[in-house]
This record gives sequence, C-alpha cells and structure tokens, in this order.
Amino acid sequence: MCIEPCSWYSHTLYQFHSLSISRYLFTPIYSLVLFFGLIGNLGALYYFIFKIKQKSPSNIYIINLAVADTLFLFALPFRIHYHLNDSNWIFGDAMCRITGTIFFANIYISISFMTCICVDRYIATLHPHTYLQLRNTNLTALVSTAVWLVSGSAMLVFMLKCPLTSKGNMCFEGFSQKEWSDLAPYSISSLIFGSLLPSAVILVCYPIVAHRIARIKNSTARGARRIIYAILAITLLCFLPYHIVHLNDVIFILRRVTMALVSLNSILDPLLYYFATGHYKWRLKRLRLRKKTGVYSISNGF
Repeated sequence: MCIEPCSWYSHTLYQFHSLSISRYLFTPIYSLVLFFGLIGNLGALYYFIFKIKQKSPSNIYIINLAVADTLFLFALPFRIHYHLNDSNWIFGDAMCRITGTIFFANIYISISFMTCICVDRYIATLHPHTYLQLRNTNLTALVSTAVWLVSGSAMLVFMLKCPLTSKGNMCFEGFSQKEWSDLAPYSISSLIFGSLLPSAVILVCYPIVAHRIARIKNSTARGARRIIYAILAITLLCFLPYHIVHLNDVIFILRRVTMALVSLNSILDPLLYYFATGHYKWRLKRLRLRKKTGVYSISNGF
C-alpha cells in the first residue's frame, strides 16, 4: 500500500530498503521466474490444450494451474520495475491494487489446484471404480469454476478493502500497526482456508497414496510417485515458509524474503507438468496396447 513509514513495522521495512536488499533479492529472482516461468507455463498450456485430446481431471487442473501461473507472471514486470526503482511505485493506485491482487491470489489458487490434483490422485489410486464414475461427469469443470469464483471473490474483497493513501510511493507494503490490525481477520481467514487446510489435505492424502503405490513395481507407480514428491516439494518450499512467518510480524523481513520463495512456484510447477506428461504418455501407450490385445482394466493414471 502507498503509505509512508509510521510504525515499527514500517521502520523495519525502511531499514530493509535502505540496505537495497529488496533490489538485489527480488529483482534477479523475479527476472529468472519471469523468463523460465513463461517458457514452462506457456509450453504446458500449448501441450495440454492442443496436444492432449482426451483430458483427464488432473490434466484440466494442470491447465488451470498453468493459467494462474501465467497471470501471475504477467504481473511480475511491474514488481521488477518497482524493486529496481527502489520500491518507488509509479503506476498509480489502481495498478497497485490489480497487480498486487494477482500476485497474492496466485498463492491460494495454486494451492487449491494442487489440492485438487492431490484428491484426484487419492481417489484414482484408492477408489478406482468411483474415480471412473466421477470422471464421466462435469465435476472437474464445476470444481475448477468454484476455485476461481471463491478465490476471485476473496481477492476482490482484498483489492477493495486494503488501504491506499497518497502519502507515499510503496505498493502493498509499509502498513501501519493499525492497518495490520484491521487486516488481521482477513489474513487469518486466508491463512486457514487458503493455505493450512489445503496443505493439510496434501500432506495427509499423499503419504497414503505413496504407501499404496509403493507396492506397485511399474512405470505407472514411479510416475505417480514423482508427481507426489513434486507437489510436496512445491508446497513445502514455496508456500509453507510464507504462511509460517506471516503469523509473526517480529520477523517481518524474513516474511518478505519468503515472498521470493512463493514466486519460485511458477518455475517449479512446469516440473510437475513434465512428470504428469511423462506419466500420461506411458499410460496412453499402455492403454492402446491393451486395446490391440483385447485386454481392458481399470487404469487410474493421469
């Protein structure tokens, strides 16, 4: 938010900027994320939309995840300019609200769709008959739409309610203590429903699935395990540190550093797409082979 330093939090932030850490930390990381993220996510969108004809639920969730990452990447040039310009925002309050909302919305949308992939893998592995019934419905489209609507509504409230004044040049930074207090209920709700609960689903469901597929010694199981490890790694590395330190403003600087980790999500997600693509290709080849030999069975691949 565009306000001048007026509290301990803002004073700490001012010291942080005075050391130019913001420029030397965020600018190179965001630039790398922008370059590699666009290549990975645009490539994934092209492949999953145009090259895969029969899309599984997980394919659809991956497309939505790539769309969310791409929107996030389109907002990054504004943040890069902001940090190169010593945290001096020149694009006006409206663009501050829009780009800031896109930036933070990516956190919760990404976690939500990773949770959807997790639940999809859980049902496919442990309840394959139920999975075959569910994937023949429009449930995947309904779930995807619900994620966008709920996240969009929450972020709209965030965009409209967050304070902006004309007394400074910062964007989504430098809140006063009173403003932090006013935002606390919203922040806690976002933390619980947007991060902790989805992360709990991922951390609980995936060990169960991993234990189940560990007994299967084939390429399908190995591909599923790679997908499991990729989502766990992204969740633990990119999102969990941000939300842990977000609870404590005493470590305010560390909380800002974790925002850089959040941005890495956009270049790590394509690794998930790669694992999913390899798993999908192997499954499709296996399915075609079974059709040729007249052998059919329930398959729970990607």
